[in-house]
Amino acid sequence: MAEAIQFMERDIETFAGGALKLNAFRGLLEAHREKQFRLVLPDKNAVPVAFHITEVAHVQKRFIDCGGKLHTTETCQLQVWLGPDTEHRLQAGKMADVLNLSGKVLPEGRDLDIEFEYEDTTISQYPVVSHEVTEDEVVFNLGNKHTDCLARELCLPSAQQTVQGVKGCCGPSCC
Repeated sequence: MAEAIQFMERDIETFAGGALKLNAFRGLLEAHREKQFRLVLPDKNAVPVAFHITEVAHVQKRFIDCGGKLHTTETCQLQVWLGPDTEHRLQAGKMADVLNLSGKVLPEGRDLDIEFEYEDTTISQYPVVSHEVTEDEVVFNLGNKHTDCLARELCLPSAQQTVQGVKGCCGPSCC
């Protein structure tokens, strides 16, 4: 069971645009190399302190929405794993060193959003939405990802289209 961590709102810095970028993440790790590196899930429970970072990935997603428009997204995804070694602790400096090894997979000069992949009851990806630096730790607060319709102008009827017989989708190329 994940342990709970309590935070004071004034001590938490939220990131503009809603997600932490790779360069800011590296900067925080380097500035606090001696501190413990911690992750807090959206439900405010901490990932157990013995976690490992087992992968650094450049994830590219190309997709088409229900209205026919092409999209791409890219992230730096860090996989979190809980091993059998309960005494393991990851310092911010060691995490910075792991990131420095990722030059072989991460595109040079690109400031990607950071996401953590973690398996609790299911495998999920979490963006970093804020951080806190305490006397002993650098804590990264993770947020939830949400689905959305990217072709709302085609899929969601306007007030004029809400007549009898019209259901959610109204465009010919919509879902």
